[in-house]
Amino acid sequence: MSGFSSFGVFLQILINGILFGGMYGVAAIGLSLIFGSLQIIFIAQGTMMILAAYFTYWAFTLTSIDPFFCFLLILPIFLGIGWAFYVGLFNKVAAAGKNPSLLLAFGLMILLENLMSVAFTPNTRAVTTSYTGLGLSVGDIQISFTRLVVFLISLAATGMVFLFMKKTMWGKAVRGASEDMRAASLLGISPRKVSSLTFAIGIALAGVAGVAVATTYPFDPYFGFVFSLKALIAVAFGGIGSVVGAMLGGVLLGVIESISSYVISGGWADAISYGAFLLVLMFRPQGMFGRIAH
Repeated sequence: MSGFSSFGVFLQILINGILFGGMYGVAAIGLSLIFGSLQIIFIAQGTMMILAAYFTYWAFTLTSIDPFFCFLLILPIFLGIGWAFYVGLFNKVAAAGKNPSLLLAFGLMILLENLMSVAFTPNTRAVTTSYTGLGLSVGDIQISFTRLVVFLISLAATGMVFLFMKKTMWGKAVRGASEDMRAASLLGISPRKVSSLTFAIGIALAGVAGVAVATTYPFDPYFGFVFSLKALIAVAFGGIGSVVGAMLGGVLLGVIESISSYVISGGWADAISYGAFLLVLMFRPQGMFGRIAH
């Protein structure tokens, strides 16, 4: 196989990309929900991930709580943070249009980055547990235990959001508001309640992705912007407003980066990802897994 020494090597690289892409996918789902429903490009999504990563790091360092247990703690905390951010910051600004919302999100990102830098120092952190180096062997294929657990949790989070959107009244209200907020309000749906719920869920998913970052990747206060860009690319791949599409877009991005890093070099992985992002926007703006609007 061209570029790979054997099929086993190709399969290993492919699996690594899929597992890592799950983290991008969860972040992209939150970003896709926020943009699809509120038309807010929440550029601070990656910074919220890093905030959750620090929460996980300090919870583990100070109390020895297992990092994966932090998923249960992160969800209610970041749901509350998301609700507070929308009610306190984005509620009135969102009505003014996309540009003020984008500027507010950018300002929030810069503020959080600097607060984390002052509070936690700019030093790189990482969560190292007794099972960090463990892996599963399937023939010649090595699968990282932590990345596998993170991927399974990412799939579970995707499934929960998908079921919420499809099967619950609140989820249907969110979908209806994303299609036409004015028509939804005429049917008795409160735009403020739906918007605050959507924003809270989006931030909670950033929290879940942040725990994944802490357990699989070294991080610092300023690393969030990179993840915001990756989430945007995953959303573009998957299609705006699609839960499953955002997850698939994240997985596709992880595979592209993994293969690019091996075949060319790690330094080219981001450039190739951004190039693919531009090609998708040019030739399939509804996303690789999105439907063409009629």
